[in-house]
Amino acid sequence: MASELVNGRPTGFDITAAGADAATLIRHLGPEPGAPSVWMSQGLSNSFMVVTPAGRIVINTGMGFEAGVHRALFDAVDDGPIRYVLLTQGHVDHVGGVDRFLDQDTDVVAHEANATCQADDARIHAFRVRRSMPYWIDAITAADRFIRAHAADGVPVQSTPTPTITFADHLDLELGGLDIQLLSVPGGETIDSAVVWLPQHGIAFVGNLFSALFGHVPNLVTMRGDRYRFVEPFIESLERVRALRPEVLLTGHFGPIEGAEVIDAELIRIRDGVRSLHDQVLAGMNRGVDLWTLMRDVELPEELSLGQGYGKLDWAVRAIWEGYAGWFHGRSTTELYPVPHTEVAPDLVELAGGIGPILQRAQQRIDAGQPVEAIHLAELAEHVAPTDPQVAAALLAAHRQLLESVDGRNFWETGWLRTRIADLSKRAGATPGTGS
Repeated sequence: MASELVNGRPTGFDITAAGADAATLIRHLGPEPGAPSVWMSQGLSNSFMVVTPAGRIVINTGMGFEAGVHRALFDAVDDGPIRYVLLTQGHVDHVGGVDRFLDQDTDVVAHEANATCQADDARIHAFRVRRSMPYWIDAITAADRFIRAHAADGVPVQSTPTPTITFADHLDLELGGLDIQLLSVPGGETIDSAVVWLPQHGIAFVGNLFSALFGHVPNLVTMRGDRYRFVEPFIESLERVRALRPEVLLTGHFGPIEGAEVIDAELIRIRDGVRSLHDQVLAGMNRGVDLWTLMRDVELPEELSLGQGYGKLDWAVRAIWEGYAGWFHGRSTTELYPVPHTEVAPDLVELAGGIGPILQRAQQRIDAGQPVEAIHLAELAEHVAPTDPQVAAALLAAHRQLLESVDGRNFWETGWLRTRIADLSKRAGATPGTGS
């Protein structure tokens, strides 16, 4: 089980678009009037503001449709000029609102790989929107409402900013007596990941370096579609943050994590847990253990347990395996050719005497508490009879059992299963919340 701190934090299901009534004060950075202060506006990814006597710093800007909310909340605290917009990564929920925060002399600061990261997103934009729908439907609906409401007035919707200042390994800035450092941490979610560090006050803005949910298994690849992420750079980046001995971590989602000793202990747990996972996979690969066995068998010792509300151990096993070895598993000649197993589904169904025996065997698997095996069987029938309501009913029953068995803990897994259940319910003539 993950630590008490990790288990006590909100989950992926609690991530919502910006809409608070006021910005949250994180802390004042000095007792004197006019001393710098740090504020937060939560959204699909947190946006932060640092107020100094010489102007303001904004760290991450949310999606384009959220940025007006973030800016209004920050302006209600202080309406001084925004001197810097600092970006901890190039994902759309960090850069999308930049245009709303550009004053006359604002510099946008990011890692030099930021443009490459944004370009990656742009290349597969339509693909990622489709893939994201099961998980972020509420956010996408809110974005669509905003776009429709402002289509005629020219309000920037989703920024694709070009940084005016970039850096490779680190960058030192100063504003109003406040020292600011930007540090490259390429083991994060993106190749341009960066940490913003306030050395005088022990505060680190780490974005999603430690995944969207702090203390959980890092998402080494996502269901919505991203490049693979790798363990060695992740651990190196974690150690770079740990060496700072931060007293406050401000993450991409939810509230601060405070206390140098607490933070250090949590970072050690994450480091050692991810390292154990990585080393177990490589040891298995070198012994000749197949991927599916490793996905079933690799576990973490209790003292290194990590949350699985965003990433999962078995998914990370597969990402590590394929990150090292690629797509060819060496199990079958068919892996080399563009002929999926579904091409022989008609043959198997014919040999079985039609879809009836296939669905009967699928039901036996369901009765035995084996919903994934049931899905394998029912999908053979689906390939032959895609509109048959009996096929949909079998798949629906298996997906419902699977969702019940995983208990809705993981954000991505649950989003996928709920979406499939809703679709299959329509096809089977059932309602999503009832039996087939």
